[in-house]
Amino acid sequence: MNYQIITDSCSDLPLELVERYNLAIVNFTIRIGDEELADDMGEKFDKEDFFQRLKEGETASTSQVNVHSYLEKFKYYIEQGMPVLYLAFSSALSGSFNSAVQAKRMLEEEFGEVDIDIIDTKAASLGQGLLVYEAVQKQEEGYTKEELINWVEENKLNYHSWVTVDDIKHLHRGGRISSTAATVGSLLHVKPILIMDPEGRLVPATKLRGRKKSLNYLVEQTIKGVNDPENHSIFIGHVGVQEEADLIRDKILERVSPKEMIVSSYGPTVAAHTGFGSIAVFSYGHSRTD
Repeated sequence: MNYQIITDSCSDLPLELVERYNLAIVNFTIRIGDEELADDMGEKFDKEDFFQRLKEGETASTSQVNVHSYLEKFKYYIEQGMPVLYLAFSSALSGSFNSAVQAKRMLEEEFGEVDIDIIDTKAASLGQGLLVYEAVQKQEEGYTKEELINWVEENKLNYHSWVTVDDIKHLHRGGRISSTAATVGSLLHVKPILIMDPEGRLVPATKLRGRKKSLNYLVEQTIKGVNDPENHSIFIGHVGVQEEADLIRDKILERVSPKEMIVSSYGPTVAAHTGFGSIAVFSYGHSRTD
């Protein structure tokens, strides 16, 4: 390996994969109650306790990664002469991407030219994680940094996210729906379906009445849109609802045969905004711009 891939904790990859592929991680920060905690991919963070607190009605807030954190992370590798490729959380959802760009400029002022490339994945959670996961496998296959950059840029909009939340009020708190829509939606048991658009924004696609319909919709849309599954993985993410995630996995596997299927929980940064019970399927298909 002659370059270091870095991503951030919003990729929500299982810690085992982070360690297996020697990924470097930039950590977001979560505040819940009077605590401030680092989203460390589950190394020390107790996700199950956090999910339970969300289920019981506590709210959490998150902070974007600041410039100083990126300076420290990038500088560590630059001083070792190791080129860096950072695959970042969608810039449409966080200012962290801009913090990374600013950190690179500051390092250029200090060191002159630095070998750091920053890519906006236009994805989040395990959608970002799936792109990163397949990128590190390409690195292991021998892709040069330039070849991998080209591959990521050509393919990143082919990664899709089908997301639902159990409590629509979390979307209201995040500014995605109005108070009236949240109240009416809760009364009618409306379950919104959200997708990542070409700009990397999480936007409503449709809404369904009832949890079962929303979960079946995730399955159907994934199967309908999946492309070349034998050479790509499918990820399923959830916030505290392992049994439902496993059910979705089994339904998908009855109809398609992906290269690999991984079920994992969201990280706390994303879970803070979706709430307990959110579930999503992430897969490779045709471009979001089609």
